[in-house]
Amino acid sequence: MAQEIMEPPVKLTDSAADRINAIVQEMNADKKMLRVAVNGGGCSGFQYSFDLDDTQNPDDTVVENKGATLLVDSVSLLYLAGSEVDYVNDLIGAAFQIRNPNATASCSCGSSFSV
Repeated sequence: MAQEIMEPPVKLTDSAADRINAIVQEMNADKKMLRVAVNGGGCSGFQYSFDLDDTQNPDDTVVENKGATLLVDSVSLLYLAGSEVDYVNDLIGAAFQIRNPNATASCSCGSSFSV
């Protein structure tokens, strides 16, 4: 019987992985990971937060790509399941962005959403 390859509940793009690796290298950090969380607030009800972390908690979902690590806590995963974390560098600026299929509305800057 062939073993089924499971997709991670949150995807980390190559661009986001490259940026995480660059940030960690710039900071001379050995085991820094990007933690993405969903918090109450923002103009649409919930907002994303991005922080570097060096601690993986027992309830974290861990997603790795190109040597970069993304952490999502179990509560935030309820809102982020199926999402894609990307890093975009365009005319407006450079930033991590989340494409969240669970969001029913979002603000114009993309940092907050509602479900």
